[in-house]
Amino acid sequence: MGKTYDAITGRLRAFIEAQPVFFTATAPLAGDGTINLSPKGVSGSLAVLDEQTVAYLDFAGSNAETVAHLRENGRITLMWCAFQGPPTIVRVHGRGEPVFRDDPRWAELVARFPAVDAGLHGLRAIVVVHAELIRDTCGFAVPLMSYEQDRDLHAKRFAREDDESLNTYFSRKEHVATSIDGLPGLPLPLPPPRPREPAKG
Repeated sequence: MGKTYDAITGRLRAFIEAQPVFFTATAPLAGDGTINLSPKGVSGSLAVLDEQTVAYLDFAGSNAETVAHLRENGRITLMWCAFQGPPTIVRVHGRGEPVFRDDPRWAELVARFPAVDAGLHGLRAIVVVHAELIRDTCGFAVPLMSYEQDRDLHAKRFAREDDESLNTYFSRKEHVATSIDGLPGLPLPLPPPRPREPAKG
């Protein structure tokens, strides 16, 4: 039987942080809009910010459907599956927002991901999700699979890019600045990263 949680703490938090892959689901408001489901990996690219909030790094890619949907309506579901150990599925339903590089929160948020060299992956946004419903289910039908390691292909592909070449890359992709359904996606050209403001006092 599934259980509802008030917060992302303890065993639940440990489970989320230990998974090498998770999935995001979003959709536009239009009834005939394109539902998007994406896998997310890269070790260390997801962080539990507090008991109600998680965030993950949004890296360079050929689409920006999640960003576009969040800019329109904010609805998002995150899902983690146990492919090893006891069968478990955890879902966080909530409201998300893409934080872009010129946002005052940028530097502070980036610092929450110390295990990731963002420069290797063409970091373009950080998605922050505020949980409204936190649930787990049994996951009895999820297969047992062994995790070997992260692929290094993404880092190899984008480590050679700078902001100018990334802007060129994104501008050539049909669904980065605009979603499949015509919604605003990633702001282009990429704004320069905003440095962390010095502490007052």
